[in-house]
Amino acid sequence: MALQQRSPTSNGVSHPFGVSLQNEGINFALVSSEALALSLRLYDRITREPLEEIPFSPHNNRTGDVWHICVHGIDPAQVVYTYHVIKADGPVPEQLIDPYSKGVSSCHRWGGDKVPGSHIPPVYHPYSEIILDPPFDWEDDAPPNLAPNHLIIYEMHVRGFTEDPSSKVKNRGTFLGIIEKIPHLLELGVNAVELLPIHEFDEEEYFVTHPESKLPLYNYWGYNTLNFFSPMERYASSPDKDAPINEFKLLVKTLHKHGIEVILDVVYNHTGEGNEDGEVVSFKGIDKSIYYMLDSEGDYLNYSGCGNTFNANHPIVEELIVNSLRYWVSEMHVDGFRFDLASALTRGPDGTPLAEAPLIKAITEDPILSHVKLIAEPWDASGLYQVGNFAPQTNRWMEWNGKYRDAIRRFIRGSPWSHGEFAMRICGSEDLYAKRKPYTSVNFITSHDGFTLADLVSYQTKHNFDNGENNRDGSSDNESWNCGEEGPTTNKKIIALRQLQMRNFHLALMISQGIPMLTCMDEYAHTKQGNNNTWCQDNPLNWFLWNQIEQNKEFYRFYCLLIAFRKRHKILKRTTFLTNKDVDWHGTEPFKPEWNRDSHLVAFTLKDHAHNQDLYIAFNAQDHTTTLHLPPPPYFKHWRWVVNTANPSPEDIYENDRGPILQDLTYKMGPYSAILLIAL
Repeated sequence: MALQQRSPTSNGVSHPFGVSLQNEGINFALVSSEALALSLRLYDRITREPLEEIPFSPHNNRTGDVWHICVHGIDPAQVVYTYHVIKADGPVPEQLIDPYSKGVSSCHRWGGDKVPGSHIPPVYHPYSEIILDPPFDWEDDAPPNLAPNHLIIYEMHVRGFTEDPSSKVKNRGTFLGIIEKIPHLLELGVNAVELLPIHEFDEEEYFVTHPESKLPLYNYWGYNTLNFFSPMERYASSPDKDAPINEFKLLVKTLHKHGIEVILDVVYNHTGEGNEDGEVVSFKGIDKSIYYMLDSEGDYLNYSGCGNTFNANHPIVEELIVNSLRYWVSEMHVDGFRFDLASALTRGPDGTPLAEAPLIKAITEDPILSHVKLIAEPWDASGLYQVGNFAPQTNRWMEWNGKYRDAIRRFIRGSPWSHGEFAMRICGSEDLYAKRKPYTSVNFITSHDGFTLADLVSYQTKHNFDNGENNRDGSSDNESWNCGEEGPTTNKKIIALRQLQMRNFHLALMISQGIPMLTCMDEYAHTKQGNNNTWCQDNPLNWFLWNQIEQNKEFYRFYCLLIAFRKRHKILKRTTFLTNKDVDWHGTEPFKPEWNRDSHLVAFTLKDHAHNQDLYIAFNAQDHTTTLHLPPPPYFKHWRWVVNTANPSPEDIYENDRGPILQDLTYKMGPYSAILLIAL
């Protein structure tokens, strides 16, 4: 039986989009140029029982391509809603959620519809919540507003951080769970967390089972956004409608109290609706010609590698993205954004790269976004590689520096002719960012995508069979080295070399100019068993295993103390590039660098003009000992040990810069090792 309208209505207004309070009623406004007819469907929030269907009059409830209606007498706490669209080729059978929903109600339990061993795909049934500014006491919250050059970013997954029972938190896998573990972040020394996607997504869309256990696999990382305003419902501890918003706000407020900024990994390059065979949840059913890039046949252009590409530079889509960013800053108090596959956002509607993309210009110049951090992943899945050249007209954007990652990996593993680029990268990549700042470069050696730090030194090739794709997925170009044996080993020499190499990598990152980004779980040498593409693994491969901090306490100590060292020394956080007055390059002899031959030694002195606390740093990326002749320290100073990665703990790093004095300016440096000295 057809649903009847029961609630009184008035014409409503065309703006703002989404839901809003108007004339003692609730206004609904939706953009659709493809709709010939549109209706609003209301459901009981608890039972999902359909309550009524309210048609929009094309004469009274439409202004241009905006459909709008004001509904009176409904209780936002009791109902949820969807849209029903009729197009020229017939009705869209799916219930469509509002692109401007501040809340999406689907299933509170993670993976709630998946049945182990079943081959019937679960069905994602989302509904839009009516969210009208839920009360929240921000107290005196203010953003830490850290200078970019002082950032130490920690990339983490909300669920994975506390889902393992070893976390011993009350609310595992949630925003509140992170709050319980803030003491760990403070001990680690990071001052910004970069959260993998927290916008509402369907973790059940990947209906493949583990090839051995037959347990379900998931779209765990969440790079399949279905709504850009709604926090992920499964990251809240409570099923209450306002819980995702209020618990996220509490997380932000609490992190801010401890001086930690919040950066969101946002995915505006595509959505979770996939290609022609994908889900129809929102944008696709409302108006795919607006929201997606299409070819001449009406098929989805795919520059994201995920089936579709969001039409980011269409005026309606641009407005949606900017409004979404504004919402997360003004209402949710986040401090910045990392834009996934950001190069896709610089393409026009036909996919052509734009010299000055309207969306990027709008974000850059927006007054509400004027002080937040903007970080681009400056490439997409179709070869548009813009490292060093993303939004070059402005100093507002920072970049994930993929060239830094690759150069550091190549040199530390001992690749030939890699020392020159290694030196350039640790100095801030001036060849890429000469017209900008050293902190334009977000330096990283690992991230969620790829090998962990421990696997980088333990595996030569990827081992992704657990993903159910016969090891075809994930990158085969990892610049890794297993140190002599693939995977787990009992060989003590190989184990020691791997530990040494991890210390070398961490030292390189911590002494580099630019912004360091650390990957959650690297601090205790987490392994994913050689899987470099764990996007679908909701299990200990991706979960923080808290008991392993104690098992790997020596490396954890080194990791934390080196972060603390960086924070103490301004010389490592420059806002201008190094000049010849700021750095001396050396070889085995002082002031004689070996650029013109295939050297595996990089040594240099960073000059601290303010305090004369110069730093001497050397990396020996070869398999034999080399004899160094060090430059003399500044007058009335001595070289003191800070780091020697060849030493066992606790002599691998000395606390508070108070290591022993180096008695001789000649030093035999062990193979595959690095040293850091300070003039005191």
